[in-house]
Amino acid sequence: MTPLTPARPPGRPRSGINDVVFAATLSTVRELGYARATVERIAAAAGIAKTTIYRRWPTKGALIVDCLLDAFGPVPLEGGSRAEIVSSAVRWTAGKIGEPGVGDAFAGVFSDGVSDPELREILSSRLQDPYRLALQEALGEPEHRVLFLIDVVVGTLLHRMGMTGEPMVDGDVDALVEMVLPLFHREPDSP
Repeated sequence: MTPLTPARPPGRPRSGINDVVFAATLSTVRELGYARATVERIAAAAGIAKTTIYRRWPTKGALIVDCLLDAFGPVPLEGGSRAEIVSSAVRWTAGKIGEPGVGDAFAGVFSDGVSDPELREILSSRLQDPYRLALQEALGEPEHRVLFLIDVVVGTLLHRMGMTGEPMVDGDVDALVEMVLPLFHREPDSP
C-alpha cells in the first residue's frame, strides 16, 4: 500500500494573498481613511486572519509601503528628451496618486513617517529610492536635483489631496509640469 500524498499542502491556499491584501488595504483606506484603516479591519476586508498579515508585514506602515509599490509599479520614463521624461514622470505620478485609495494611503504613511524613523527608512529605501535611481539614470542628474524634483511633485500632489480630498485636476497637473520643466531645460553637462 502506498502512502497518500495530499494534493496540496495543509492549510489555506496562499497564492494571490498579496493581491487580496493590497486590494483590501486600498479599499479600507478609501472607505475609512488612513487612520481608521487598522490591520484588523484590513484583514477582515480581505477575509483573512490578522496574523496572516503580520507574518508578511510587521507593521501597518510596511504593509502600506508594499501596497503602494504594487499600485505604482515601475515608472514609465517615456520620451527622448529630458522635458518629455520629466513630463511623463509627473503625469504618471499624478495619475497614480489620484487612483482610489492610493493617495490616501500615501499621505497617511508619509505623515506617520515624520515621527517614525524606521518607517521613514522604509519609505526612503523601498519606495523613493527605486524611482529616484530610475530618474537619475534617465535624466543624467545628481541625486540632490532628482530628490528636489520628487519633493516638489509628490509634495504638491499630496498637499492638494490633503487640502481638497481630491486628486489634482489635469489642468493643474499641466501647470505643475510647466513649473518644474525649467529646472531641467539644459543638458546636465551644459553651463
